[in-house]
Amino acid sequence: MTFMKTSTTPFYGSLRHKARALPSLLSTITLVSSISLVSGCSLFRVYTIDVPQGTPISQQQAQRVQVGMSENQVLYLLGSPAFRDVIEANRWDYIYDYKAGTFGKREGKQDINNAEQHLRIYFSNRRVSRIEGLQGLPAKSQRSW
Repeated sequence: MTFMKTSTTPFYGSLRHKARALPSLLSTITLVSSISLVSGCSLFRVYTIDVPQGTPISQQQAQRVQVGMSENQVLYLLGSPAFRDVIEANRWDYIYDYKAGTFGKREGKQDINNAEQHLRIYFSNRRVSRIEGLQGLPAKSQRSW
């Protein structure tokens, strides 16, 4: 009987030790999972890219476009517009938005949102008839690449 008592005691003792360790292990796993979910894994983000959208055009570039120029001349000077309006086919829109990523923020570049830089060129008989939006363009070129 003494033999059985001594052989079972270590077994029950190890179960009690495992039973005490289980709640602390579960609480540690729960804590780590909660922190990861709440943070949205933003702790692991190291680098974000700069996102330029559209064609960056300066006032200096846009001022080279003159009333009376052909569509091909405008394409040569400014490149393709961001979009050509289907309803108003005689209007070209040059829009530029920029979201600074890690590299842009290090250089101190500001975000450009909501089409702050929007140049509109109107055509009549395939010739420039009117230019709008020169005031919203930057004075110097701001190429991001």
